[in-house]
This record gives sequence, structure tokens and C-alpha cells, in this order.
Amino acid sequence: MSSGHKIIKSFAFAWNGLKTCFISETNFKIHLLLAVIAISFGIGFSISGTEWLALIFCIVFVLVMEMINTAIEKICDVVHKDFHPGIKKIKDIAAGAVLVASGGASITGLVIFLPKIIIYIKSF
Repeated sequence: MSSGHKIIKSFAFAWNGLKTCFISETNFKIHLLLAVIAISFGIGFSISGTEWLALIFCIVFVLVMEMINTAIEKICDVVHKDFHPGIKKIKDIAAGAVLVASGGASITGLVIFLPKIIIYIKSF
């Protein structure tokens, strides 16, 4: 198998992972919806280049953390199908990582958008 073919297959596997996450994970869809809203706000408020970088980083970071959390949950379910306190701790920690990422993204969004929203409201 040529290296070009291997690269194409690798991208196909990665794309399948994204599709699987989108199709089967409600939280992933919620994060994508919030990302679209944040991007719309960014366009609407004409945010700066630096603000775009922060916004894009937060969006990507939260989506990646959600995918890692999903992968951890799936592997835990394969390893131990029934309830296990150790597996519960692993899943809780992974979910906590998504919560931390989402919290940081929310704070970043507030720092970027709240002053602009306040100025917009005061303009009426």
C-alpha cells in the first residue's frame, strides 16, 4: 500500500470519527450549535483578529475534549459493560474535563462579547 493511500485512509478514518460523534452524541451537537452561535456573534460584532483566534481556539478545544470524552466512554463500555466504580470515576473525570473546557470557553465568550453587547444595548 502506498503512503498516499495510507494518508487517504487515515483521513477517511478521522472523518468517520467526526461523523460518528456528530450522529451519536447529543452533547457534541450542542457544542457545535453553540459554536455556530459564537461564530455568528463574532461576525455580527466584527470581532478583532485576536478575538477570532481566542474564539476559534475555544471552539476547537471544547469539540476535541468532547470527542476525547466520548472515546473514553466508549472504551470504558467495551472494557466493562456493567457498572464499575472505577469506570464511573474515569467517565466522571473525562466529563469533568469537558466541563472545564466549556467553562473556560464560556468565560472567554463573555470577555469578548459582553462589552460589545452592553455597548449595543446602550445605543438604543
